[in-house]
Amino acid sequence: MVRSVIRSLAFAFAASLAALPALAQDWPSKPVKFVVPFPPGGSVDPLARLLGAKLGDALKQQFIVENRPGAGGSIGTAFVAKSPADGYTILFVFDSHAVNQALISKLPYDTARDFAPVMLVGTAPYAIATAAAKPWKSFTEVVSASKAKPESVSIGSIGNGTIGHLVLVQAQQAGGFRITHAPFAGGGPMSQNILGGQIDMGIGSVALLSPQVRSGKMRAIATTGEKRAPAMPDVPTLVEQGFPGLTAHAWWGLYAPAGTPKPIIDRLHAELVKVLGLADVRKTLAEGLGMDLVVSSPEELQKWTLDQLALWGRIVKDNGIKTD
Repeated sequence: MVRSVIRSLAFAFAASLAALPALAQDWPSKPVKFVVPFPPGGSVDPLARLLGAKLGDALKQQFIVENRPGAGGSIGTAFVAKSPADGYTILFVFDSHAVNQALISKLPYDTARDFAPVMLVGTAPYAIATAAAKPWKSFTEVVSASKAKPESVSIGSIGNGTIGHLVLVQAQQAGGFRITHAPFAGGGPMSQNILGGQIDMGIGSVALLSPQVRSGKMRAIATTGEKRAPAMPDVPTLVEQGFPGLTAHAWWGLYAPAGTPKPIIDRLHAELVKVLGLADVRKTLAEGLGMDLVVSSPEELQKWTLDQLALWGRIVKDNGIKTD
């Protein structure tokens, strides 16, 4: 009897292994949901829509972008963590994904364990930009104005504890000035408030701000890379403006719920590699969004995630930063 049960289990296990490649070949057999945990208007939404459209063309199936904003991206992220691990709900994140673990005390998921990494798509430095009508031509001028009258200058970010905010915290510590921070629920609302004059400037990824800078509606006054951003070659870095070592990068990645079959992850990854190899996609991401493509393996994304969790978690803890 026991041997019979063991044989049955062994046959069932072997059958399940044999079925996995077929499962990947059949995927996707229905629409795939790209969950963007931010409102429209930022950098994640158009990127997800671009890749979703290209994947849809290639795989003859719909890739539907669903915005689930709130709580620094954690609401939409929690939704994906609790979704079926069947390859039909995919999370498209921004760099706040690696900060929320330290920032939110009762996060309803574990960033390192509850997701299956798919790909780190790309990175980009941050930019600090003002409305074109504002007087400052460099971040050095902003520092001088803030030292002369502390907290007289306001600057927006996409939320308390986001990497843009943490860059501001580090800059104020290093430069000995105080600036008024205005957190928003995403890049779209922040940009609208810069253009509307409710805040003096904002910090966001080059991908987010470069279209407004190119249009002449905003003026970029600093970037946060080790070297100048190709999308903003005339804009000096914070390092050039007296902040040695102060660098930071936005990043975009895709994850599935933990437990998603590896053949499906591998199929999605392979199709993304093809899409990101298309000349028009590469041009859009490089010129339109100022993104440096990475196109990582799932294993490389997992290492990147753990490294980012450690780096920004330490800065959040050291500065006692809390959510709104």
